[in-house]
Amino acid sequence: MRVNVPISAGAWARLFSRWDILAFLLILGLLVFLGEASRHLFEPLTELQKQPTSLDPRNLPEYAARTTLRMLIAMVLSLIFTFTYATLAAKNKTAERILVPLLDILQSVPILGFISVTVVFFMALAPGRVLGAEFASIFAIFTSQAWNMAFSFYQSLRTIPTELEEASRNFRLTPWMSFWRLDVPFAMPQLIWNMMMSMSGSWFFVVASEAISVGNTTVTLPGIGSYIALAIEHRDLVAVSWAIGTMLVVIFVYDQVLFRPLVAWADRFRFEQEPGALAPESWVFDVLRRSRLIERLTEPFAALWRLTFRPRRPDKPASVASTSPITQGRFAFQIGLILAALAAVALWQIVSFAIEGITLADVMTTLVLGLATLVRVVVLIAIASVIWVPVGVWVGTRPRVANLVQPVAQFLAAFPANLLFPIVVSVIVAWKLSPNIWLSPLMILGTQWYILFNVIAGASAIPNELRAVGVNLRVRGWLWWRRIALPAVLPYYVTGAITASGGSWNASIVAEVASWGDVHLQADGLGAYIAQQTDAGDFHKIVLGIAVMSLFVVVINRLFWRPLYYYAERKFRLG
Repeated sequence: MRVNVPISAGAWARLFSRWDILAFLLILGLLVFLGEASRHLFEPLTELQKQPTSLDPRNLPEYAARTTLRMLIAMVLSLIFTFTYATLAAKNKTAERILVPLLDILQSVPILGFISVTVVFFMALAPGRVLGAEFASIFAIFTSQAWNMAFSFYQSLRTIPTELEEASRNFRLTPWMSFWRLDVPFAMPQLIWNMMMSMSGSWFFVVASEAISVGNTTVTLPGIGSYIALAIEHRDLVAVSWAIGTMLVVIFVYDQVLFRPLVAWADRFRFEQEPGALAPESWVFDVLRRSRLIERLTEPFAALWRLTFRPRRPDKPASVASTSPITQGRFAFQIGLILAALAAVALWQIVSFAIEGITLADVMTTLVLGLATLVRVVVLIAIASVIWVPVGVWVGTRPRVANLVQPVAQFLAAFPANLLFPIVVSVIVAWKLSPNIWLSPLMILGTQWYILFNVIAGASAIPNELRAVGVNLRVRGWLWWRRIALPAVLPYYVTGAITASGGSWNASIVAEVASWGDVHLQADGLGAYIAQQTDAGDFHKIVLGIAVMSLFVVVINRLFWRPLYYYAERKFRLG
């Protein structure tokens, strides 16, 4: 005889804890988000264009989901790029000579330059489908995220303490194990702060990535970016306010669900002998760590991952040196030749394309406009450094304050310059101000936070024992800044300043041309020149403007930022 015994409340509690319930809700929310954001991907593009972007605020949840999914996919691609590109540049001297200057060039190429060159290619991957336009948009967002993360990871790998590297060799770690057990954990705290900055910085260009217009080709994807572009075109302040509110909600959500758990998880990798005075907290991290449901779901992946970490056999000491220096040098030389050949072919194609229809007067014009933009960049970076370095050090040395500042800084970094056009244009027109001066602050609006985020990361990485030494020796005032604070944050500051400088050049395309309805303002500069030629569809002059901008960025980096970076690396490296 079968007897049904009811399950008591205590038994249900043992089977499903509150952590399991919260974990289930998180997984369900993730599935709903993915389903909502990935709708219509395989529909014909013509059907999408029949349903133009609407300013009805009821559409904003769907637009926010689609924009956020694009940004998250671009973030995953940026991480893959960072772990491969930056590691090769940091570990291989020959590759470094090519990859680091190439990264300088890539970060200087404006997002409109990438879009104008690649939009046709990505549209051809899925002809006539929405998916092709999504590829183009995701790639554009990728270009606004990847370079900053790669610079951060490269800087961290170059400053790993020598005692940790010696321990890695003594434990006979393979290059794969050393990468995941040493390189990534050491770089993770700073990388996460730069991931936040990259995620927020991509909002700055989300309008250009979703409302793509190059010559006669116009593609508009549903999203917050296209919503903002339409609101600006119609001079609808109410719609702009709805967009700002939606951005605030989205930033708060992914800060709670993604970045705060990452910050709490990465706190274990702080390079010091004593734990931090106040460990970061995250309710999502607690759920993921304590839920048995998550443990059961991830156990197969964890077991597969553990199989990749097999140490070298102790009976084969010769394997400590995986390859001889001669073999490494030959391989690096071959890689260098291949990269140099590819770079030469690409340069030849660019030059051949650009010289058609380009006169010497066009070249001189772009150089003069480049000098005007250079002056703006130098002045703005100097002002931002004076303001944000002290603030970043103060915040970074106070974990409780850093937890409060983090979401606020993310929102400010994510605030697109386009949303300030109503105020800026109205003030300039009403007071008859010069656009050459008063449009300039828009260039640094989104990029100044690279400096702040990197300085916060550097200040928070100062070992507690070093701070204790300063307190015990009564090191205060300017002496504390000169002996402890500035040496500790200088490598991080240079990384942020390099990215902020390149980002400011990129942002000049948006900042030197401001529109609000029928009112158009333009400053004299290289960014305005590229934006103007992009609207006209003149690809030859677009390439000329991008080439000149890249030339300015590379020269400045080679003559100033890189020597300062190597000085900071040699002078203030731990260990």
